Amino acid sequence: METINVRTGARCQMVDVTDEVQRVVSAAGLKDGYVLCFVPHTTAGITIQENADPDVQHDVLWKLDRLVPREESGYRHSEGNSDGHIKSSMMGVSTLVPVDAGRLVLGTWQAVYFCEFDGPRARRLLVQCVNAVHA
Repeated sequence: METINVRTGARCQMVDVTDEVQRVVSAAGLKDGYVLCFVPHTTAGITIQENADPDVQHDVLWKLDRLVPREESGYRHSEGNSDGHIKSSMMGVSTLVPVDAGRLVLGTWQAVYFCEFDGPRARRLLVQCVNAVHA
């Protein structure tokens, strides 16, 4: 398992980590299989989303903020980041990406994004390469 360090610069942000994940796959020599990307934080997540138009990341974050506002009178968690916990649960903390011939298998416009919901912070993304088993 390898660790990718991610430094975020805003409270809510989507950081394209595709190239870093590909570097881990290449360094591991993984040819066919998949890579598990796991976020070990309760106020961050991971997703696969469009990378051609930065307005998509803006729109995703904007909608999450509308669905789960930072300030909400019903929150009971005392740290002031309840919205980050909820957004993390909604986005998810892991994703699997297939690997074929040593390359991540992503659609033309897709990228892997680390999602920050309580930044800015220094974060970690754990990446585990798994070889395919051929019978």
